Amino acid sequence: MTEPLLNARDLRRSFASGGRRVAALDGVSLAIAPGETLGLVGGSGCGKSTLAHVLTRLVAPEGGSIAFMGDDWLALGGGRLRAARRHMQMVFQDPLAAFNPRATVGGVIADALRIHAVVPKAGRAAEAARLIDRVGLPSGLTGRSIRDISGGQRQRVAIARAIAVRPRLVILDEAVSALDVSVRGRILELLVGLQRETGVGYLFISHDLAVVRAVSHRIAVMAAGRIVEEGPAAGVIAAPSSDVLIDLIGAVPRLKGKPPA
Repeated sequence: MTEPLLNARDLRRSFASGGRRVAALDGVSLAIAPGETLGLVGGSGCGKSTLAHVLTRLVAPEGGSIAFMGDDWLALGGGRLRAARRHMQMVFQDPLAAFNPRATVGGVIADALRIHAVVPKAGRAAEAARLIDRVGLPSGLTGRSIRDISGGQRQRVAIARAIAVRPRLVILDEAVSALDVSVRGRILELLVGLQRETGVGYLFISHDLAVVRAVSHRIAVMAAGRIVEEGPAAGVIAAPSSDVLIDLIGAVPRLKGKPPA
């Protein structure tokens, strides 16, 4: 059996709220294989984004373990952690908060190439331009400030930056929710194509079950900080066992049949 690319077990994290501790993650476990997309769905406030932040070590867990690429992810530090971060990238729901607001579109991507030494200096500008084109943005945006482009354009820049360093795993937190339908379709096709070419794994977090169904091999459902249901995408949608998923399916009345192979 193939070793999981990511294997998280019993993750726990709580936050203070109104004078008490509220469990954002209450024993969450999940695994993602190389070349696999795990869709993560659930209502607002169920813990999806907290889980993403814990997996990327932006927030420290209070318990549990994470193995990534065979290493104890939580034990890495210093140079080893900096080098390993190239292989786990994240696309945030609010891309502007993740960028230097004074940076240009081309500079954002070129910096990722420089920091992780993916492309020699002489080739960075050309590679940045190629990536900008690949996510469907015009080349004329290269010199524009990241503040002066639309939210949907910034989200595509964030995706271009994430894939620029050729990661093994990308965590996408509502990464296509700000895009219009035609652009969303193009980006989803790009992500699926990239997965076929490179074997990259995805944790695809979204409230949009139709989108998750279109790209996921498996689906996990979160509620109140726990995974309450998990399984192959087609089977989970055809026979939901949790109230959360039943409600999500009810909100998409045309969601029928099997997902694409």
